Amino acid sequence: MFRRAFWFTTGAAAGVWATTKVNRRLKKLTPESLAVQAADKAVEAGHRLKDFALDVKAGMTQREDELNDALGLHQDPDRPDNVTALPGPRRLRAIQPDQHDKTTERPKFSYNRNEDH
Repeated sequence: MFRRAFWFTTGAAAGVWATTKVNRRLKKLTPESLAVQAADKAVEAGHRLKDFALDVKAGMTQREDELNDALGLHQDPDRPDNVTALPGPRRLRAIQPDQHDKTTERPKFSYNRNEDH
């Protein structure tokens, strides 16, 4: 009698355990759950990407300081007469071409390769 009760209880417990496991697995595979999982992964990837960008920025700043030290380009805000720096970028010519320079004139024909076909 005790053996039957033991095996009956063991079988019922195994059935409840298996049913619980299957229901949990099915809930993980619903579209809503999959959307939440994907959103969580995207947020996690965004955080990792942000951390990477901050690390790169810190490394760039450190390397720029090293190069400035190596080249002797120091800017002391207390002594503006002692500032040694590289000249600024020359972008004015790219934005506003010289009016007297003939090399900046646009050609009167198109460079579209598909027009010949």
